Amino acid sequence: MAQPNLASGNEIELQGLNSKADTLTKIMIRKFFKNKLAVIGAVLLILIILSAIFAPLLTPHDPDKQDLLKRLVNPSKEHLLGTDTFGRDLLTRLLYGGRISLLVGFASVAGAITIGTALGAIAGYFGGIVDAMIMRFVDIMLSIPQIFLLITLVTIFNPGVDKLILIFALTGWTTTARLVRGEFLSLRGREFVLASKTIGTRSFTIIFREILPNAMGPIIVAATLNVGGVILAESALSYLGLGIMPPTPSWGNMLQGAQSITIMLNQWWVPTAPGLMILITVLCFNFVGDGLRDALDPKINE
Repeated sequence: MAQPNLASGNEIELQGLNSKADTLTKIMIRKFFKNKLAVIGAVLLILIILSAIFAPLLTPHDPDKQDLLKRLVNPSKEHLLGTDTFGRDLLTRLLYGGRISLLVGFASVAGAITIGTALGAIAGYFGGIVDAMIMRFVDIMLSIPQIFLLITLVTIFNPGVDKLILIFALTGWTTTARLVRGEFLSLRGREFVLASKTIGTRSFTIIFREILPNAMGPIIVAATLNVGGVILAESALSYLGLGIMPPTPSWGNMLQGAQSITIMLNQWWVPTAPGLMILITVLCFNFVGDGLRDALDPKINE
């Protein structure tokens, strides 16, 4: 009597799971591409990021080189966006400033998401006194106006790229922690989690290998939306003279250096260029975040 081919059965089951995962991925991609604003935002973001990365190849000028004889010259073939108050090429500083602003945004959010996800996962999974302690600390952090907290911390520590990233990471994790905690509270009672506990799987493994992958959708959306917020916050601090300090360019301190009425009236392109870059970049992150939220939400039909 022929024995059933168990290996073949397992292969068929794995192929079924893979095909199901492929189908879900295709559905999410299709839902994302149906959101035209999200697609436009993603394309523009890719262009902005690539232009910042390859800035040395796109412009022959030195972002810090001053030429006082060419202060505030009009846009020309040599200087496509003109020059600033120190005769530095505006387009070059715009591209290099994008490096700093995007670096602060991505690195800060990566740190904040890591901290918030870890604390939110622990609070949501274990509950009880652990949950209460973490959430009360979150409530205290959220009760402090963030702009005042940022100004205080930046004033205590000398401004710099590394310090700004650390400050934004240590102050921007609270909303992520609450979001992840809510997801874990809803997932920890599911059958696959109870089955893992029954067979003696360690809590660490259940948290990071069983529950967390099922909560990644909201985390990705929150991270995308938070990058735009960090770029705005960094620009605001730099505009106030508390963020990235010249001559290192960032979109915020470029605005700060062009705030005189004379420049705004006669050389309007000097403040307009960095202002537009901030506006477009933040809008693109918001559009992409909205598109990802719709794509990753199974309740939204195609």
